[in-house]
Amino acid sequence: MAEQIRKAAARGKRINGNNLLLLITILLFVAMYAAGCVIYGAKGFTHFQTFLNLLITNAGLLCVTCGMTCVMLTGGIDISVGSLIAMDCMILADGMTNKHIGAVPLIIFVMVIGVVFGLVQGFLVSYMQIQPFIVTMAGMFFGRGMTAVINTQQVSITMDSSKLFYDWANAKINLPAFLGYMGRRKMIVPFIRPTVIIALVVCVVIALVLKYTKFGRVLYAVGGNESSAKMMGLNVRKAKLEAYVLSSVLCSIGAILYCMNTMTGAVTQAKGFEMDAIASAVIGGTLLTGGVGTILGSFFGVLITGTITTLVMTNGKLLSSWSNILTAALLCFFILLQSIFAYIKNRATR
Repeated sequence: MAEQIRKAAARGKRINGNNLLLLITILLFVAMYAAGCVIYGAKGFTHFQTFLNLLITNAGLLCVTCGMTCVMLTGGIDISVGSLIAMDCMILADGMTNKHIGAVPLIIFVMVIGVVFGLVQGFLVSYMQIQPFIVTMAGMFFGRGMTAVINTQQVSITMDSSKLFYDWANAKINLPAFLGYMGRRKMIVPFIRPTVIIALVVCVVIALVLKYTKFGRVLYAVGGNESSAKMMGLNVRKAKLEAYVLSSVLCSIGAILYCMNTMTGAVTQAKGFEMDAIASAVIGGTLLTGGVGTILGSFFGVLITGTITTLVMTNGKLLSSWSNILTAALLCFFILLQSIFAYIKNRATR
């Protein structure tokens, strides 16, 4: 009898509100994608390449959402990521096309900018104790303004700009032919870009860091209860600083992948990207108040937002703004679910 009670308690511990949120996210993605296959099967939605295109298009967003998840775990927020991506893309495009600088030095420079950006914002949030929204809003204005300072025109990256970067961006990694489909005249072999491999590696590494390292456990502790974390002797300020540095570094990686996908730099680039990252993290089960969230959930959150956009585009008759409307509705739904589970948890602990 005692053994049965112990097993039941273990099952109850595994099936809590947070895991249920993750399960709902995964099931929602499966249901949405299955519905797309049924409704738009004739338009090629059932092809495996359609799913791969989700990963290709959203490779940069995956990296940015991983960083956003780490910041949100501490109870913070970072709304500067879209502007940082625009600035990084403009640096890459203008540097290669107009300044004739090599791709590798520019990529290193962009990564250094990510570290510096994160250090400044993290220091102001953690050690100066300024509200994250205010700090990152200043970062957002700075990044967007610096993008215009570099160049006000849209700059395209061509083979003449940098053959190395152009080849990286257009490289294909073919998958087994049996996963493809028969086109009008020949077999269409599915493929992915190197950007997808990089994005998936980033997701796996950050997931392992959050789950198995002291740094990851500290982030959860800080977001769960900052006062308790301080009483436990954890360095809360250092943890927040490191979270913002990690977010900006991952944002710079995402900017490189985003630039490889668009091959352009523009002042208006990646507008609203921060909202896409926040929405993906929240839909994936990350609490806005901190302490709860997983990279797996954020990964499926990105797939859900990407699927919504793909469904709207495949329809062909709906305005592109419908993807924003549907994402907003889902965001409200998951915030409501989070509130309900939090209420149930508080009642159970009384």
